[in-house]
Amino acid sequence: MISLLWLIDTVISLYIWVVVIGVVLSWLVHFRVVNTSNPFVYRVGEFVYRITEPVLRPIRNVLPNMGGIDISAIVLIVVLLFARNLIFEYFG
Repeated sequence: MISLLWLIDTVISLYIWVVVIGVVLSWLVHFRVVNTSNPFVYRVGEFVYRITEPVLRPIRNVLPNMGGIDISAIVLIVVLLFARNLIFEYFG
């Protein structure tokens, strides 16, 4: 059972890092620090978008319009941390 909890914890931690990478990459592209015409940047951005967007889109639909500020990634990270702690509380 501990191995399964460790696996779930690792997957949640990796997904949190992918969300953080997606946020940072979107800022870097927006402020033109990196360019999406670079094949590597494009591939990384596309991968992160495809992994995170199906989870972030429903959160964005529920959140009110904040005038261009997207806090869906913060909400997702808080929910993932809550779920991870809840799993360890009940099964750990």
